[in-house]
Amino acid sequence: MTRFRRALTVLVLSGASVTAGWLGYEGFLNTQFAHAKEQVEATREQLNKAEDLATVFRSVGKVVEPSVVNINVRKTIKGTHKLPIDPDTLRRFFPRDENGQPQIPDDFDDGTGDMEQRGTGSGVIMDVDGSTAYIVTNNHVAGGAEEMLITLSDGREIKGAKLVGADPKSDLAVVKIEAERLIPAKWGDSDELQKGDWILAFGSPFGYVGSMTHGIVSALHRTNVGIIGTMGYENFIQVDAPINPGNSGGPLVNLHGEVVGINTAIASQSGGFQGIGFAIPSEQAKQIYVTLKSKGKITRGWLGVEIIEVSKDPEDAKSLGYTGAGGIVVNGVRKGTPAVGKLEPSDIIVSMNGKPVQDMQQLRNTIAMTPPGSDVAMTVFRDGKNQDVTVKLGEQPEDALALNNPHTGRPHAGDNAESSVDALGMKLTTLNEELVAKYQLTDVKGGALITAVTPRSAAATAGLRPGDVITKVDKQPVKTAKEASDALAKGDAARGVRLNVTNHEGSRFLFLRMNSKGQLNE
Repeated sequence: MTRFRRALTVLVLSGASVTAGWLGYEGFLNTQFAHAKEQVEATREQLNKAEDLATVFRSVGKVVEPSVVNINVRKTIKGTHKLPIDPDTLRRFFPRDENGQPQIPDDFDDGTGDMEQRGTGSGVIMDVDGSTAYIVTNNHVAGGAEEMLITLSDGREIKGAKLVGADPKSDLAVVKIEAERLIPAKWGDSDELQKGDWILAFGSPFGYVGSMTHGIVSALHRTNVGIIGTMGYENFIQVDAPINPGNSGGPLVNLHGEVVGINTAIASQSGGFQGIGFAIPSEQAKQIYVTLKSKGKITRGWLGVEIIEVSKDPEDAKSLGYTGAGGIVVNGVRKGTPAVGKLEPSDIIVSMNGKPVQDMQQLRNTIAMTPPGSDVAMTVFRDGKNQDVTVKLGEQPEDALALNNPHTGRPHAGDNAESSVDALGMKLTTLNEELVAKYQLTDVKGGALITAVTPRSAAATAGLRPGDVITKVDKQPVKTAKEASDALAKGDAARGVRLNVTNHEGSRFLFLRMNSKGQLNE
Protein backbone atom coordinates (compact mmCIF):
# COMPACT_ATOMS: atom_id res chain seq x y z
CA MET A 1 0.00 0.00 0.00
CA THR A 2 1.36 3.37 -0.98
CA ARG A 3 1.97 6.09 1.50
CA PHE A 4 -0.98 8.10 0.05
CA ARG A 5 -3.44 5.22 0.42
CA ARG A 6 -2.37 4.63 4.01
CA ALA A 7 -2.92 8.30 4.84
CA LEU A 8 -6.33 8.25 3.17
CA THR A 9 -7.32 5.14 5.10
CA VAL A 10 -6.35 6.74 8.39
CA LEU A 11 -8.33 9.84 7.50
CA VAL A 12 -11.44 7.85 6.63
CA LEU A 13 -11.25 5.84 9.86
CA SER A 14 -10.77 9.00 11.90
CA GLY A 15 -13.79 10.58 10.25
CA ALA A 16 -15.89 7.55 10.97
CA SER A 17 -14.80 7.70 14.60
CA VAL A 18 -15.78 11.35 14.91
CA THR A 19 -19.14 10.68 13.26
CA ALA A 20 -19.84 7.82 15.66
CA GLY A 21 -18.85 10.00 18.62
CA TRP A 22 -21.12 12.81 17.46
CA LEU A 23 -24.03 10.45 16.96
CA GLY A 24 -23.44 8.97 20.44
CA TYR A 25 -23.42 12.40 22.08
CA GLU A 26 -26.57 13.36 20.17
CA GLY A 27 -28.22 10.20 21.42
CA PHE A 28 -27.17 11.07 24.97
CA LEU A 29 -28.71 14.53 24.61
CA ASN A 30 -31.91 13.06 23.21
CA THR A 31 -32.13 10.62 26.10
CA GLN A 32 -31.49 13.39 28.62
CA PHE A 33 -34.15 15.55 26.98
CA ALA A 34 -36.67 12.74 27.00
CA HIS A 35 -36.01 12.17 30.69
CA ALA A 36 -36.36 15.87 31.43
CA LYS A 37 -39.61 15.96 29.46
CA GLU A 38 -40.92 13.03 31.45
CA GLN A 39 -40.00 14.82 34.66
CA VAL A 40 -41.84 17.95 33.50
CA GLU A 41 -44.94 15.94 32.67
CA ALA A 42 -44.77 14.08 36.00
CA THR A 43 -44.32 17.35 37.89
CA ARG A 44 -47.28 18.87 36.04
CA GLU A 45 -49.31 15.88 37.18
CA GLN A 46 -48.14 16.44 40.73
CA LEU A 47 -49.10 20.11 40.47
CA ASN A 48 -52.53 19.02 39.32
CA LYS A 49 -52.76 16.91 42.46
CA ALA A 50 -51.62 19.88 44.52
CA GLU A 51 -54.48 21.83 42.97
CA ASP A 52 -56.72 18.95 43.98
CA LEU A 53 -55.45 19.38 47.58
CA ALA A 54 -56.39 23.05 47.46
CA THR A 55 -59.81 21.95 46.24
CA VAL A 56 -60.03 19.63 49.24
CA PHE A 57 -59.15 22.50 51.59
CA ARG A 58 -61.86 24.65 50.02
CA SER A 59 -64.36 21.80 50.27
CA VAL A 60 -63.54 21.16 53.92
CA GLY A 61 -64.10 24.85 54.62
CA LYS A 62 -67.53 24.74 52.98
CA VAL A 63 -68.46 21.66 55.03
CA VAL A 64 -67.23 22.85 58.44
CA GLU A 65 -67.61 26.64 58.52
CA PRO A 66 -71.45 26.66 58.85
CA SER A 67 -71.04 24.83 62.19
CA VAL A 68 -68.34 27.08 63.68
CA VAL A 69 -69.42 29.86 66.03
CA ASN A 70 -67.83 32.80 67.82
CA ILE A 71 -68.56 33.08 71.57
CA ASN A 72 -68.38 36.38 73.45
CA VAL A 73 -68.55 35.82 77.20
CA ARG A 74 -69.13 37.94 80.30
CA LYS A 75 -67.97 36.52 83.63
CA THR A 76 -67.58 37.79 87.19
CA ILE A 77 -64.27 37.05 88.87
CA LYS A 78 -64.92 36.66 92.58
CA GLY A 79 -62.65 38.05 95.30
CA THR A 80 -59.34 39.86 95.24
CA HIS A 81 -57.72 40.68 91.92
CA LYS A 82 -54.62 42.56 90.90
CA LEU A 83 -54.82 46.11 89.54
CA PRO A 84 -52.23 47.60 87.16
CA ILE A 85 -51.70 50.50 89.62
CA ASP A 86 -51.63 50.34 93.40
CA PRO A 87 -55.03 51.49 94.84
CA ASP A 88 -53.32 53.81 97.34
CA THR A 89 -51.54 55.51 94.44
CA LEU A 90 -54.86 55.95 92.63
CA ARG A 91 -56.45 57.53 95.71
CA ARG A 92 -53.91 60.36 95.60
CA PHE A 93 -55.48 61.66 92.40
CA PHE A 94 -58.99 61.98 93.87
CA PRO A 95 -60.12 65.46 94.95
CA ARG A 96 -60.11 66.11 98.71
CA ASP A 97 -62.98 67.18 100.92
CA GLU A 98 -62.80 69.93 103.56
CA ASN A 99 -61.19 67.46 106.00
CA GLY A 100 -58.49 66.50 103.49
CA GLN A 101 -59.94 63.05 102.83
CA PRO A 102 -60.07 61.72 99.24
CA GLN A 103 -63.55 61.77 97.67
CA ILE A 104 -63.69 58.20 96.37
CA PRO A 105 -66.47 57.31 93.88
CA ASP A 106 -68.86 54.54 94.89
CA ASP A 107 -67.83 52.42 91.89
CA PHE A 108 -64.08 52.71 92.56
CA ASP A 109 -62.34 49.34 92.16
CA ASP A 110 -59.73 48.88 94.88
CA GLY A 111 -58.87 45.33 93.81
CA THR A 112 -60.72 43.60 96.66
CA GLY A 113 -64.19 43.21 95.16
CA ASP A 114 -65.64 41.21 92.30
CA MET A 115 -64.45 42.06 88.79
CA GLU A 116 -66.26 41.72 85.49
CA GLN A 117 -64.31 39.91 82.79
CA ARG A 118 -65.11 39.73 79.10
CA GLY A 119 -63.56 37.35 76.63
CA THR A 120 -63.99 35.70 73.29
CA GLY A 121 -63.49 32.22 71.92
CA SER A 122 -64.89 29.72 69.47
CA GLY A 123 -67.10 26.66 69.43
CA VAL A 124 -68.62 24.16 67.06
CA ILE A 125 -72.24 22.99 66.75
CA MET A 126 -72.32 19.19 67.15
CA ASP A 127 -76.04 18.44 67.50
CA VAL A 128 -79.24 20.07 66.22
CA ASP A 129 -82.68 19.05 67.45
CA GLY A 130 -85.30 21.22 65.78
CA SER A 131 -84.46 24.77 66.82
CA THR A 132 -82.16 23.64 69.66
CA ALA A 133 -78.43 23.26 69.05
CA TYR A 134 -75.58 22.11 71.27
CA ILE A 135 -72.11 23.59 71.00
CA VAL A 136 -68.87 22.12 72.33
CA THR A 137 -66.16 24.56 73.41
CA ASN A 138 -63.48 24.96 76.08
CA ASN A 139 -64.23 25.34 79.77
CA HIS A 140 -61.83 28.28 79.88
CA VAL A 141 -64.05 29.95 77.25
CA ALA A 142 -67.56 29.28 78.58
CA GLY A 143 -67.10 27.89 82.10
CA GLY A 144 -68.63 30.21 84.68
CA ALA A 145 -70.20 32.39 81.99
CA GLU A 146 -73.06 34.62 83.15
CA GLU A 147 -73.87 35.93 79.71
CA MET A 148 -72.94 34.72 76.20
CA LEU A 149 -73.44 36.15 72.75
CA ILE A 150 -73.10 33.56 69.98
CA THR A 151 -72.27 34.76 66.47
CA LEU A 152 -73.10 32.25 63.73
CA SER A 153 -71.20 31.84 60.46
CA ASP A 154 -73.93 33.72 58.57
CA GLY A 155 -73.58 36.73 60.87
CA ARG A 156 -76.63 36.13 63.06
CA GLU A 157 -76.17 36.97 66.74
CA ILE A 158 -77.88 34.63 69.20
CA LYS A 159 -78.57 35.81 72.74
CA GLY A 160 -79.74 33.76 75.71
CA ALA A 161 -77.22 30.95 75.29
CA LYS A 162 -77.11 28.63 78.32
CA LEU A 163 -74.18 26.74 79.80
CA VAL A 164 -75.32 23.11 79.97
CA GLY A 165 -72.24 21.88 81.80
CA ALA A 166 -68.50 22.42 82.15
CA ASP A 167 -65.59 20.20 83.12
CA PRO A 168 -62.39 21.99 84.22
CA LYS A 169 -60.41 18.72 84.36
CA SER A 170 -60.76 18.21 80.60
CA ASP A 171 -61.23 21.92 79.75
CA LEU A 172 -64.47 21.22 77.90
CA ALA A 173 -67.93 22.78 78.11
CA VAL A 174 -71.30 22.46 76.37
CA VAL A 175 -73.50 25.43 75.46
CA LYS A 176 -77.14 25.33 74.28
CA ILE A 177 -78.71 27.86 71.90
CA GLU A 178 -82.09 28.31 70.25
CA ALA A 179 -82.09 29.23 66.56
CA GLU A 180 -83.37 28.07 63.18
CA ARG A 181 -81.46 26.82 60.14
CA LEU A 182 -78.42 25.38 61.91
CA ILE A 183 -76.05 22.73 60.56
CA PRO A 184 -74.09 20.42 62.90
CA ALA A 185 -70.56 19.20 62.29
CA LYS A 186 -69.60 15.53 62.28
CA TRP A 187 -67.31 13.77 64.75
CA GLY A 188 -64.23 12.01 63.41
CA ASP A 189 -61.98 9.38 64.99
CA SER A 190 -58.83 10.92 66.50
CA ASP A 191 -57.44 7.42 67.13
CA GLU A 192 -56.89 7.13 63.36
CA LEU A 193 -54.65 10.20 63.25
CA GLN A 194 -50.98 9.74 62.51
CA LYS A 195 -48.03 12.11 62.67
CA GLY A 196 -47.87 13.96 59.36
CA ASP A 197 -51.62 13.92 58.61
CA TRP A 198 -53.09 17.11 57.18
CA ILE A 199 -55.42 18.96 59.56
CA LEU A 200 -57.29 22.29 59.53
CA ALA A 201 -58.12 24.54 62.48
CA PHE A 202 -61.21 26.78 62.55
CA GLY A 203 -62.14 29.60 64.89
CA SER A 204 -61.91 33.32 65.60
CA PRO A 205 -58.23 34.16 66.23
CA PHE A 206 -57.93 37.71 67.62
CA GLY A 207 -61.65 38.09 66.94
CA TYR A 208 -61.39 37.47 63.19
CA VAL A 209 -64.52 35.34 62.80
CA GLY A 210 -64.54 32.63 60.14
CA SER A 211 -60.79 31.95 60.01
CA MET A 212 -59.25 28.70 58.79
CA THR A 213 -55.62 27.57 58.99
CA HIS A 214 -53.93 24.35 57.97
CA GLY A 215 -50.94 22.25 58.96
CA ILE A 216 -50.03 18.74 59.99
CA VAL A 217 -50.20 16.61 63.10
CA SER A 218 -46.73 17.11 64.57
CA ALA A 219 -47.14 14.78 67.58
CA LEU A 220 -49.73 12.67 69.38
CA HIS A 221 -50.50 11.87 73.03
CA ARG A 222 -48.80 14.93 74.47
CA THR A 223 -49.08 14.81 78.28
CA ASN A 224 -47.68 16.83 81.18
CA VAL A 225 -48.08 19.99 79.12
CA GLY A 226 -49.35 21.87 82.17
CA ILE A 227 -52.29 23.48 80.41
CA ILE A 228 -55.16 22.14 82.50
CA GLY A 229 -53.48 21.80 85.91
CA THR A 230 -52.22 19.05 88.15
CA MET A 231 -55.57 17.25 88.28
CA GLY A 232 -56.31 17.71 84.59
CA TYR A 233 -56.46 14.87 82.06
CA GLU A 234 -54.07 15.72 79.26
CA ASN A 235 -53.67 13.72 76.05
CA PHE A 236 -53.24 16.38 73.41
CA ILE A 237 -52.85 16.32 69.65
CA GLN A 238 -49.91 18.60 68.80
CA VAL A 239 -50.26 20.51 65.52
CA ASP A 240 -48.32 23.12 63.58
CA ALA A 241 -51.46 24.74 62.16
CA PRO A 242 -51.52 28.37 63.38
CA ILE A 243 -53.68 28.59 66.53
CA ASN A 244 -53.96 31.94 68.27
CA PRO A 245 -56.00 33.56 71.08
CA GLY A 246 -59.64 33.29 70.04
CA ASN A 247 -59.19 29.87 68.40
CA SER A 248 -59.88 28.16 71.75
CA GLY A 249 -62.91 25.89 71.51
CA GLY A 250 -62.93 25.75 67.73
CA PRO A 251 -62.74 22.47 65.81
CA LEU A 252 -59.66 20.73 64.48
CA VAL A 253 -60.74 18.72 61.42
CA ASN A 254 -59.30 16.16 59.02
CA LEU A 255 -59.48 16.20 55.20
CA HIS A 256 -62.87 14.47 55.39
CA GLY A 257 -64.31 17.51 57.18
CA GLU A 258 -64.69 15.57 60.45
CA VAL A 259 -63.97 17.02 63.89
CA VAL A 260 -60.95 15.17 65.27
CA GLY A 261 -60.10 17.63 68.04
CA ILE A 262 -61.03 20.78 69.95
CA ASN A 263 -58.41 23.54 69.76
CA THR A 264 -57.30 24.38 73.28
CA ALA A 265 -53.96 26.12 73.70
CA ILE A 266 -50.66 27.21 72.21
CA ALA A 267 -47.09 26.86 73.40
CA SER A 268 -45.79 30.41 73.23
CA GLN A 269 -43.44 32.81 74.96
CA SER A 270 -44.98 35.84 73.28
CA GLY A 271 -48.70 35.03 73.57
CA GLY A 272 -48.94 34.45 69.81
CA PHE A 273 -48.49 31.35 67.70
CA GLN A 274 -44.94 29.98 67.56
CA GLY A 275 -45.41 26.71 65.72
CA ILE A 276 -46.97 24.49 68.37
CA GLY A 277 -50.68 24.19 69.14
CA PHE A 278 -52.64 21.66 71.16
CA ALA A 279 -56.09 20.14 70.66
CA ILE A 280 -58.16 17.74 72.76
CA PRO A 281 -58.66 14.47 70.79
CA SER A 282 -62.19 13.84 69.58
CA GLU A 283 -62.33 10.41 71.22
CA GLN A 284 -61.96 12.16 74.59
CA ALA A 285 -63.94 15.29 73.70
CA LYS A 286 -66.90 13.36 72.30
CA GLN A 287 -67.33 11.29 75.46
CA ILE A 288 -67.14 14.36 77.70
CA TYR A 289 -69.52 16.27 75.39
CA VAL A 290 -72.15 13.50 75.40
CA THR A 291 -72.02 13.21 79.20
CA LEU A 292 -72.18 16.97 79.81
CA LYS A 293 -75.04 17.30 77.35
CA SER A 294 -77.11 14.60 79.06
CA LYS A 295 -76.10 15.00 82.73
CA GLY A 296 -74.54 18.44 83.02
CA LYS A 297 -71.51 17.11 84.90
CA ILE A 298 -68.78 14.49 84.72
CA THR A 299 -68.33 11.58 87.13
CA ARG A 300 -65.03 9.77 86.86
CA GLY A 301 -63.76 6.39 87.90
CA TRP A 302 -61.38 6.25 90.85
CA LEU A 303 -58.90 3.75 92.27
CA GLY A 304 -57.57 5.64 95.28
CA VAL A 305 -53.85 5.00 94.88
CA GLU A 306 -50.67 7.06 94.88
CA ILE A 307 -48.52 6.12 91.88
CA ILE A 308 -45.22 6.79 90.15
CA GLU A 309 -43.81 5.60 86.83
CA VAL A 310 -41.20 2.85 86.85
CA SER A 311 -39.13 4.97 84.46
CA LYS A 312 -38.90 7.75 87.05
CA ASP A 313 -37.00 5.55 89.51
CA PRO A 314 -35.99 2.24 87.88
CA GLU A 315 -33.64 1.35 90.75
CA ASP A 316 -36.57 1.18 93.17
CA ALA A 317 -38.41 -1.08 90.75
CA LYS A 318 -35.35 -3.33 90.41
CA SER A 319 -35.16 -3.62 94.20
CA LEU A 320 -38.62 -5.18 94.00
CA GLY A 321 -37.32 -7.76 91.52
CA TYR A 322 -38.95 -6.09 88.52
CA THR A 323 -36.90 -5.93 85.32
CA GLY A 324 -39.43 -4.38 82.93
CA ALA A 325 -39.14 -0.87 81.44
CA GLY A 326 -42.82 0.15 81.58
CA GLY A 327 -45.39 0.00 84.35
CA ILE A 328 -46.65 2.03 87.30
CA VAL A 329 -45.53 1.54 90.90
CA VAL A 330 -48.24 1.77 93.56
CA ASN A 331 -46.67 3.97 96.22
CA GLY A 332 -49.71 4.05 98.46
CA VAL A 333 -53.32 2.93 98.88
CA ARG A 334 -55.82 5.39 100.34
CA LYS A 335 -57.99 4.18 103.20
CA GLY A 336 -61.60 3.39 102.31
CA THR A 337 -61.00 3.40 98.55
CA PRO A 338 -61.71 0.75 95.88
CA ALA A 339 -58.02 -0.26 95.84
CA VAL A 340 -58.03 -1.44 99.47
CA GLY A 341 -57.67 -5.21 99.61
CA LYS A 342 -57.00 -5.36 95.87
CA LEU A 343 -53.78 -3.42 95.37
CA GLU A 344 -50.86 -3.18 97.77
CA PRO A 345 -48.03 -0.68 98.21
CA SER A 346 -45.06 -1.78 96.04
CA ASP A 347 -47.34 -3.45 93.46
CA ILE A 348 -46.33 -2.61 89.89
CA ILE A 349 -49.29 -2.26 87.52
CA VAL A 350 -48.18 -3.88 84.27
CA SER A 351 -51.40 -3.93 82.23
CA MET A 352 -55.03 -2.90 82.45
CA ASN A 353 -57.88 -4.57 80.57
CA GLY A 354 -55.28 -6.44 78.53
CA LYS A 355 -53.37 -3.33 77.40
CA PRO A 356 -49.82 -2.52 78.62
CA VAL A 357 -49.56 0.44 80.98
CA GLN A 358 -46.68 2.75 80.07
CA ASP A 359 -47.11 6.01 81.99
CA MET A 360 -49.16 7.65 84.72
CA GLN A 361 -51.18 9.89 82.41
CA GLN A 362 -52.31 6.89 80.40
CA LEU A 363 -53.40 5.08 83.58
CA ARG A 364 -55.13 8.18 85.01
CA ASN A 365 -56.95 8.92 81.75
CA THR A 366 -58.15 5.34 81.37
CA ILE A 367 -59.38 5.08 84.96
CA ALA A 368 -61.05 8.50 84.81
CA MET A 369 -62.88 7.73 81.56
CA THR A 370 -64.18 4.40 82.90
CA PRO A 371 -67.61 4.76 84.59
CA PRO A 372 -67.73 4.27 88.37
CA GLY A 373 -68.90 0.77 89.26
CA SER A 374 -67.04 -0.82 86.36
CA ASP A 375 -64.71 -3.77 86.92
CA VAL A 376 -61.14 -3.18 85.76
CA ALA A 377 -58.86 -6.17 85.17
CA MET A 378 -55.24 -5.51 86.08
CA THR A 379 -52.04 -7.49 85.96
CA VAL A 380 -49.66 -6.49 88.74
CA PHE A 381 -46.12 -7.56 89.57
CA ARG A 382 -46.11 -8.65 93.22
CA ASP A 383 -43.76 -10.86 95.23
CA GLY A 384 -41.61 -11.61 92.19
CA LYS A 385 -44.38 -12.65 89.77
CA ASN A 386 -47.34 -11.33 87.79
CA GLN A 387 -50.76 -11.66 89.37
CA ASP A 388 -54.24 -10.85 88.08
CA VAL A 389 -56.39 -8.44 90.10
CA THR A 390 -59.91 -7.13 89.46
CA VAL A 391 -60.95 -3.81 91.00
CA LYS A 392 -64.44 -2.29 90.96
CA LEU A 393 -63.94 1.44 90.44
CA GLY A 394 -65.49 4.03 92.73
CA GLU A 395 -66.51 7.61 91.95
CA GLN A 396 -63.73 10.17 92.06
CA PRO A 397 -64.37 12.63 94.92
CA GLU A 398 -64.32 16.37 94.34
CA ASP A 399 -61.39 16.78 96.74
CA ALA A 400 -59.23 14.15 95.04
CA LEU A 401 -56.41 16.68 94.72
CA ALA A 402 -56.29 17.21 98.48
CA LEU A 403 -56.42 13.47 99.08
CA ASN A 404 -53.47 12.90 96.77
CA ASN A 405 -51.39 15.57 98.46
CA PRO A 406 -51.60 15.02 102.20
CA HIS A 407 -50.13 17.80 104.32
CA THR A 408 -46.71 17.39 105.83
CA GLY A 409 -46.97 16.72 109.53
CA ARG A 410 -45.02 18.49 112.26
CA PRO A 411 -43.48 17.01 115.42
CA HIS A 412 -45.90 16.72 118.31
CA ALA A 413 -44.60 18.24 121.54
CA GLY A 414 -44.79 15.98 124.55
CA ASP A 415 -44.50 12.64 122.73
CA ASN A 416 -42.06 10.39 124.61
CA ALA A 417 -40.06 8.35 122.15
CA GLU A 418 -39.02 4.99 123.52
CA SER A 419 -36.67 4.48 120.61
CA SER A 420 -34.72 6.89 118.47
CA VAL A 421 -33.25 6.54 114.98
CA ASP A 422 -31.35 9.82 115.00
CA ALA A 423 -29.33 9.24 111.86
CA LEU A 424 -32.51 9.02 109.78
CA GLY A 425 -34.14 11.96 111.52
CA MET A 426 -37.14 10.42 113.26
CA LYS A 427 -38.34 9.19 116.64
CA LEU A 428 -40.26 5.96 117.12
CA THR A 429 -42.46 4.49 119.78
CA THR A 430 -44.43 1.26 120.02
CA LEU A 431 -48.09 1.60 119.09
CA ASN A 432 -50.56 1.30 122.00
CA GLU A 433 -54.28 1.87 122.54
CA GLU A 434 -53.82 5.52 123.53
CA LEU A 435 -51.78 6.28 120.41
CA VAL A 436 -54.21 4.32 118.23
CA ALA A 437 -57.00 6.63 119.40
CA LYS A 438 -54.86 9.77 119.12
CA TYR A 439 -53.79 9.13 115.54
CA GLN A 440 -57.03 7.43 114.40
CA LEU A 441 -55.31 4.12 113.65
CA THR A 442 -58.16 1.73 114.44
CA ASP A 443 -57.30 -0.57 111.50
CA VAL A 444 -53.59 -0.86 112.40
CA LYS A 445 -52.68 -3.99 114.39
CA GLY A 446 -49.12 -3.09 115.37
CA GLY A 447 -45.91 -1.39 114.36
CA ALA A 448 -43.53 1.48 115.17
CA LEU A 449 -45.28 4.85 115.37
CA ILE A 450 -43.32 7.89 114.17
CA THR A 451 -43.79 10.67 116.72
CA ALA A 452 -41.36 13.26 115.36
CA VAL A 453 -39.49 13.98 112.13
CA THR A 454 -36.45 16.26 111.83
CA PRO A 455 -36.75 18.84 109.01
CA ARG A 456 -34.55 18.06 105.94
CA SER A 457 -33.65 14.67 107.32
CA ALA A 458 -33.75 11.46 105.30
CA ALA A 459 -37.10 10.65 106.91
CA ALA A 460 -38.54 14.06 105.99
CA THR A 461 -37.23 13.85 102.44
CA ALA A 462 -38.83 10.42 102.03
CA GLY A 463 -42.19 11.89 103.06
CA LEU A 464 -42.49 10.36 106.52
CA ARG A 465 -44.43 12.37 109.09
CA PRO A 466 -45.71 12.02 112.66
CA GLY A 467 -48.66 9.64 112.77
CA ASP A 468 -47.14 7.22 110.24
CA VAL A 469 -46.70 3.64 111.43
CA ILE A 470 -43.84 1.53 110.08
CA THR A 471 -45.17 -2.01 109.60
CA LYS A 472 -42.35 -3.52 107.49
CA VAL A 473 -38.65 -2.81 106.98
CA ASP A 474 -37.26 -4.42 103.81
CA LYS A 475 -40.22 -6.86 103.75
CA GLN A 476 -39.64 -7.82 107.40
CA PRO A 477 -42.77 -7.23 109.55
CA VAL A 478 -42.15 -5.14 112.68
CA LYS A 479 -44.46 -4.93 115.69
CA THR A 480 -42.53 -2.65 118.02
CA ALA A 481 -40.25 0.39 117.92
CA LYS A 482 -37.26 -1.79 118.90
CA GLU A 483 -37.91 -4.24 116.07
CA ALA A 484 -38.12 -1.35 113.64
CA SER A 485 -34.92 0.24 114.99
CA ASP A 486 -33.03 -3.04 114.82
CA ALA A 487 -34.21 -3.68 111.26
CA LEU A 488 -33.28 -0.14 110.19
CA ALA A 489 -29.84 -0.54 111.74
CA LYS A 490 -29.28 -3.67 109.66
CA GLY A 491 -30.44 -2.00 106.47
CA ASP A 492 -28.17 -0.22 104.01
CA ALA A 493 -29.41 3.37 104.04
CA ALA A 494 -26.93 4.33 101.33
CA ARG A 495 -28.57 1.91 98.89
CA GLY A 496 -32.04 2.54 100.28
CA VAL A 497 -34.16 0.91 102.97
CA ARG A 498 -37.69 0.00 101.90
CA LEU A 499 -40.48 0.75 104.36
CA ASN A 500 -44.14 -0.17 104.41
CA VAL A 501 -46.03 2.59 106.16
CA THR A 502 -49.65 3.11 107.15
CA ASN A 503 -51.65 5.90 108.77
CA HIS A 504 -55.28 7.03 109.10
CA GLU A 505 -55.33 7.89 105.36
CA GLY A 506 -54.09 4.55 104.00
CA SER A 507 -50.95 2.53 103.27
CA ARG A 508 -47.91 3.20 101.12
CA PHE A 509 -44.30 2.16 100.65
CA LEU A 510 -41.19 4.30 100.28
CA PHE A 511 -37.40 4.28 100.38
CA LEU A 512 -35.11 5.93 102.94
CA ARG A 513 -31.75 6.88 101.48
CA MET A 514 -28.57 8.54 102.75
CA ASN A 515 -25.14 8.78 101.16
CA SER A 516 -21.92 7.44 102.66
CA LYS A 517 -21.32 10.70 104.55
CA GLY A 518 -24.66 10.51 106.24
CA GLN A 519 -26.03 13.35 104.09
CA LEU A 520 -29.32 13.40 102.27
CA ASN A 521 -29.50 12.20 98.70
CA GLU A 522 -31.46 15.08 97.12
